[in-house]
Amino acid sequence: MVRGMILSFILASLTTPASAQTTDAGADASLSPSLAAVAKSMHATIRRNIAEAAETMPAEDYPFKPTPQVRSFGEVLGHIANANFFFCSQANGMSSPSTTNLEKLTEKAAIVKAVLDSLAYCDTVYETTTDSNFNQPATVAGLGNRPTPTIRGAVLMFNTAHNNEHYGNIVVYMRLKGHVPPSTARTQQPKK
Repeated sequence: MVRGMILSFILASLTTPASAQTTDAGADASLSPSLAAVAKSMHATIRRNIAEAAETMPAEDYPFKPTPQVRSFGEVLGHIANANFFFCSQANGMSSPSTTNLEKLTEKAAIVKAVLDSLAYCDTVYETTTDSNFNQPATVAGLGNRPTPTIRGAVLMFNTAHNNEHYGNIVVYMRLKGHVPPSTARTQQPKK
């Protein structure tokens, strides 16, 4: 059942028209009969977008909020870092290595470090995910979630979807501040 939901998610993603707004990775580069390979590819694409956005947004724009009710740019990145540590540790059957609420960080250097550290932590979990352990039982518990039995691969796919969702926020924040998001900047570069 979970595998069917994951395949439905992947197929639904394919029906969305591609545009320079989202990513420069095509389905032909990401799809494979291997669910583990697809998860790794999807993680690699969004990790690049998030890391580059965190590094290129000027420090003075980190406190920016489009409206008072939403997170600032820096808080969105801190939220992503918290979630990366949480979901990747849950997929790996471990406790999160982070004990700090990274959403509360205020300095760009500290936020960028937290984001990059969380992405590097996830890299190891995605890299050790294979088709043989993709369906390994896992339980997601904590951060307001009741203990939920699932599988390793589903947790990683959820993490990737979560990162993509918040990259959408990042794109809007960057554009509102007059900056070109990294995924768009790459697609606008002349082809060699």
